[in-house]
Amino acid sequence: MDSSSKRIGILGGTFNPIHYGHLIIGDNAMHQYHLDQVIFLPTGHAPHKEYGGEAMTYHRCRMVEEAIADNPRFTISYYETQKNTVSYTYSTLQHFKAEYPDAELYFIVGADSLIEFETWKHPELICREAILLAAVRDTYNEKKVDTQIAYLQDKYHGRIHRLETPNFNVSGKKLRQRVQTGKTIRYMLPDRVEAYIREHSLYIREEEK
Repeated sequence: MDSSSKRIGILGGTFNPIHYGHLIIGDNAMHQYHLDQVIFLPTGHAPHKEYGGEAMTYHRCRMVEEAIADNPRFTISYYETQKNTVSYTYSTLQHFKAEYPDAELYFIVGADSLIEFETWKHPELICREAILLAAVRDTYNEKKVDTQIAYLQDKYHGRIHRLETPNFNVSGKKLRQRVQTGKTIRYMLPDRVEAYIREHSLYIREEEK
């Protein structure tokens, strides 16, 4: 892809499984900030997340592929899942900056992650490499987010903006629990992802939750 003058969003997550909440965030970011592309980045060995082992990493990536198949502006990167070392956001962004040197990178995070931003490794480098978009749900404390944005902008001279997203009260953990207990997950994620989960009997065993 020619990166000249492109605006590229990067949305990381365990995607275990990917659901409509993730897709809504990606779509809202694309429209609110006129992004040319949104890269879905399944986490590898991340310091703040559990990734579920190599077998689940394969399935997580496959589910993302299924979920974004009908949107040509949504793509997937296997950069972190193919690494054998711990993935830190600052180094991941440096990788994408090298891959797309002329593009403007937009790193999409949840509002909760923004509050914990200073616990991440080298937050100053993250702010240097990308514009941060903080996904704020309808029900979130907007004043708290705005205060944190102002604080981080002042301290790290970062470009940080709010990303307005509707409240979608579904999480990967809830979906895994519903599958494990035999409850329906229809209309919570794309049909192709649900079919993949059924076909491969994912989340049936307790250790996969």
